[in-house]
Amino acid sequence: MPSYRGGLLKRTLQRFVSSGFFQKKGRRCELTLKKEKKKLIAENLKQRFSKSKVVIVTDYKGLDVMAINALRRKLREADVEYQVAKNTLLIRASEGTDVAGIKDCFVGPSAIAISYEDPVSPAKVLTEFAKDNQKLEIKAGVMGNKVLDIAAIKSLASLPSREVLLGQVLSAMNGVPTAFVRVLSGVTRNFLNVLTAIKDQKEAG
Repeated sequence: MPSYRGGLLKRTLQRFVSSGFFQKKGRRCELTLKKEKKKLIAENLKQRFSKSKVVIVTDYKGLDVMAINALRRKLREADVEYQVAKNTLLIRASEGTDVAGIKDCFVGPSAIAISYEDPVSPAKVLTEFAKDNQKLEIKAGVMGNKVLDIAAIKSLASLPSREVLLGQVLSAMNGVPTAFVRVLSGVTRNFLNVLTAIKDQKEAG
């Protein structure tokens, strides 16, 4: 009896294996994992879209790995994220955010630049990089609820960066006390000159 049961179990397992049961189950698990991974990526992108000051979409077709890494490094130095993503995930992530305004641009090889602080920096870096790497196509962007076309992005790139603006403000703030003291000194000097003149007139009289 034990040998019969052993033979039956062996034949049953062989039928399962030959039918592809375990292989199919493995594929189903793999598909489920891929689906969950895509869902997590889309949710992460959605959160980042919601926090962003500006998002710019580019087409990187024709750029080699070295060029993409160089661009990513320049953007990282400006505190800008640059991510290659599938269009289906970008479209799903944009739903319910301002980025939905440019979802029609998510076609072809898409990579997005995201800035959470300075909207000028990504526009400036991408525009400068595209001058030397014409295969990079800047397609569109969104800043707040305003959609930016290529002309608007170039105009944005021509503005001073956040660091430059802060420097100008600090310089102006430092200059105010100096100018104010100079004015006060001039007023005091003139007032003393008037008093001295009055005194001289009285002594002469």
